[in-house]
Amino acid sequence: MTSHDVVAVARRCLNTKKIGHCGTLDPMATGMLILVIGNATRIQDLLMSEDKEYTGTARLGATTSTQDREGEIIEEKEVPAFTTEQIKGAFDTMRGDFYQTPPMVSAIKKDGVPLYKLARQGKVIEREPRLVHVFDYELTRVEVPEIDFRVVCSKGFYVRTYAHDVGQHLGCGAHLSALRRTRSGHFTFQPGKFTTFDVLKEGRRDEALAAMYSLYDVSKLRGA
Repeated sequence: MTSHDVVAVARRCLNTKKIGHCGTLDPMATGMLILVIGNATRIQDLLMSEDKEYTGTARLGATTSTQDREGEIIEEKEVPAFTTEQIKGAFDTMRGDFYQTPPMVSAIKKDGVPLYKLARQGKVIEREPRLVHVFDYELTRVEVPEIDFRVVCSKGFYVRTYAHDVGQHLGCGAHLSALRRTRSGHFTFQPGKFTTFDVLKEGRRDEALAAMYSLYDVSKLRGA
């Protein structure tokens, strides 16, 4: 399931044509996907530009074609008995402002064609590194070869690439095996202020509408 699929289901449930989402989630990811409906589509770019928080799991020892568990393993290496301090050192290399090279399997376009479509054809295109920012991170579980982490990052940040680059720094390779978006801008999982995909899929329109924010609610939430 893609973020576009979620939008299509919500469009049917809410019986509206004017709808979009604020920030694509990878198909393997779970968590928060903000939908904007009607006049709210005017602030779509504004909401997308805000920082985001994710929890994830990096698995050391295997590099994949997509930088996550859904890709093919392209290289495997033995994982040394890293200490938490050594792993933290790898994460510390990516704090504040730094440049990140987007993965081939992404929605970035080259001559109007998304890179993921070119990747399916076996093509590899040179990508320009992009300036990103990590505001904060935390290691929540270190049980080599798995590392659970939380990261607060800027728009345009690829958590898959983050996990991949940690593996490159440690010299054993890594890929992202789990990902969940837990916050987007000022939006969090407040009770009664979010709905689920099942609600939309089952057409429970009143339940979905009850969880909506008005534009006024959004303005207050953002402190405007």
